[in-house]
Amino acid sequence: PNFIMKAKPNGELKTEFAEKNLEEGLIREYSAKIEESAKRTLNYLKSSERFDFIIEKTFPAHSGLGSGTQVSLATAKLITGFHGIEMDSWELARIVGRGGTSGIGVASFEYGGFIVDGGHSKREKKDFLPSSASRASPPPVLARYDFPEDWNIIVAIPRIDRQVSGGKEVNIFQEYCPIPLGEVERLSHIILMKMMPSVLEEDIDSFGEAINEIQGIGFKKVERKLQHPIIDKIIENMLSTGAAGAGMSSFGPAVYAVTDTNHKDVLRAAEEAMGDTGGIALITNAQNSGAKYE
Repeated sequence: PNFIMKAKPNGELKTEFAEKNLEEGLIREYSAKIEESAKRTLNYLKSSERFDFIIEKTFPAHSGLGSGTQVSLATAKLITGFHGIEMDSWELARIVGRGGTSGIGVASFEYGGFIVDGGHSKREKKDFLPSSASRASPPPVLARYDFPEDWNIIVAIPRIDRQVSGGKEVNIFQEYCPIPLGEVERLSHIILMKMMPSVLEEDIDSFGEAINEIQGIGFKKVERKLQHPIIDKIIENMLSTGAAGAGMSSFGPAVYAVTDTNHKDVLRAAEEAMGDTGGIALITNAQNSGAKYE
């Protein structure tokens, strides 16, 4: 899944969608994000220019795939580019108010690939809040590697209501954070000693083990516990069919698995698990480059 948007000067700020039969909720969500980000960017630039944004390709909002950050940064990039101003993704993120919890979306927009960020210090961010409620700057990138291009990624998004958003998400952060130190230490050890080396060494079995282990640790354990039972069913089906690793992306409901052999079988397993609930399932690969501006 990817996102493609164009912008042209116009007398008013508006959004248009080239794709047909989009859900009304997605149209509202994208339009609101684009308009808010455009206003923030234009105010920052002290510009009276207005734009017509044409969205040529979308991917699901509120699904755990980070669409909010990508849409917001794309909007700011188009506007600053039109004005002949070069800004990196972190400057754009500060303008549009993204990256307040995780810096992965911002760094992905800039670089693509496999990214590890360092989180926020207490000086930068005093409270435990989701990105939607935080005004902290994006945290620093600790590592960025190319993700093995021959590893297939299966993504499944069941058609269920998002279990966590808005004020409920804020309350969850307040209730479950900080995460116990022992779990933080264990998670850090898995990432540093297993996950990161496995990407560099292209060891998909170790990478899959790392994904599986972190599903039951720290805040990911909380996110999984709060989700619909079908999430566990999809993950179990994909693993039993031979995926090296499987997990839930952010707060979900997007679920992913990695494999370098039987990707079609894993895809079918995800589809079967979703059953009558329905949803989207697809096979893709990692993008080892950032957003393209033309």
